[in-house]
Amino acid sequence: MRFTFVTLFENLVKPYFEDSILKRAIERSLFEIDFKNPRDYAFDKHKKVDDYKIGGGAGLLLKPKPLSLCLDSIIEKSPNAHIIITTPVGKLFRQNDAKRLAKREHIVFVSGRYEGIDERIIEEYADEVFSIGDFVLTGGELASLVMCDAIARNIEGVLGNRESLSEESYEEYLLEAPSFTKPNIFKKNPSPSEFLKGNHGKITALKKTLALAKTKFHRSDLYLKSKILQRIKEDEK
Repeated sequence: MRFTFVTLFENLVKPYFEDSILKRAIERSLFEIDFKNPRDYAFDKHKKVDDYKIGGGAGLLLKPKPLSLCLDSIIEKSPNAHIIITTPVGKLFRQNDAKRLAKREHIVFVSGRYEGIDERIIEEYADEVFSIGDFVLTGGELASLVMCDAIARNIEGVLGNRESLSEESYEEYLLEAPSFTKPNIFKKNPSPSEFLKGNHGKITALKKTLALAKTKFHRSDLYLKSKILQRIKEDEK
């Protein structure tokens, strides 16, 4: 698996992979990262990659020609590259997207800057267009990093314990159940006594109950989806 970041600011992205789980995964060749800078494909004297909007409006856009040449160079060497463009108007990135995209061989994240990217680049090159939330960032690098992290941890072998994935939030539309560690009592507040008794069947059932309660409190939209999914499963029995 390879991730390519198309960005003007490689140093905003690269340090994230220099520590912890993702660093170890790269060292074990579970995935690799590389970078492409559109400025390297701007052939005017000043290496200009942005310009004013046609029709007026505040801010500058990334010009289509350098980005086009940059992406063409990637596709030429990697015809199966899956190109993702980050933008606030894209569909919301979800856990199911992360799991699905972890099966790709090469993902290219295109990070916009300034007021974004010329729309013709999006129409011509984007296989998918994603947003990570209903807010606007200074650039697409943070969104690209968020998605890359979520995808990478679903690659086989990246997490030390594969079972961690099955217990995480958003599996079957549920948030992850509350977790506890030692001491068993902290500031007079005990952890659930059932967790200390070693009955794994009862612990699993309690975790499911706590996950339902947490989801109902924090995310009623997901709670309703989880109840519908549960009914479907019961009807299929």
